[in-house]
Amino acid sequence: MTLGKDYDYAAQECSIARALEIIGERWTLLVMRDALYGVRRFNHFAEHLKIPRAVLATRLRALTEAGLLDKHQYRLAPPRHEYLVTARGRALWPVLRSLGLWGRECLPGAEPLRTFHHAYCGTELGWYGECPRCGKAVAPRDVETRPGPGALSEPRDPVSRALRAPRLLLQPFDTEEST
Repeated sequence: MTLGKDYDYAAQECSIARALEIIGERWTLLVMRDALYGVRRFNHFAEHLKIPRAVLATRLRALTEAGLLDKHQYRLAPPRHEYLVTARGRALWPVLRSLGLWGRECLPGAEPLRTFHHAYCGTELGWYGECPRCGKAVAPRDVETRPGPGALSEPRDPVSRALRAPRLLLQPFDTEEST
């Protein structure tokens, strides 16, 4: 559910309310999560998220207009585009990480589907995205995701299959476009 349009939340003296004007809808956060995982193509977002195509198009347009994603054409005929995470979009990583950890720690039965590690030393990241071993905050490009104990053994879509192997965040998927 998005914020109501009867009130201008952007005018509130609250940075959380202003931020929710951009990312305060569940599909938006899931699209950004997948983009950070390396999903770039419309069909991969649609297949992994099981999101209606019209909703996905709207969310991608809004995220591009907000400067969280950049849209780039990668094929001329037929025209195909991919969506790359911008610096502004990468700044959402700690928010999404914290939300995932909150869900894992505070909601019953939430086995981790994946874990996040500092690619440099292999240490699992702390609550705030820091490396406990190195004592530093870890940038998304230096985060490796690995399957966790709750991961599905036989995922059906190409994104989930790709996430079964350790991989760096933001690393694009090496799969063929499915239309």
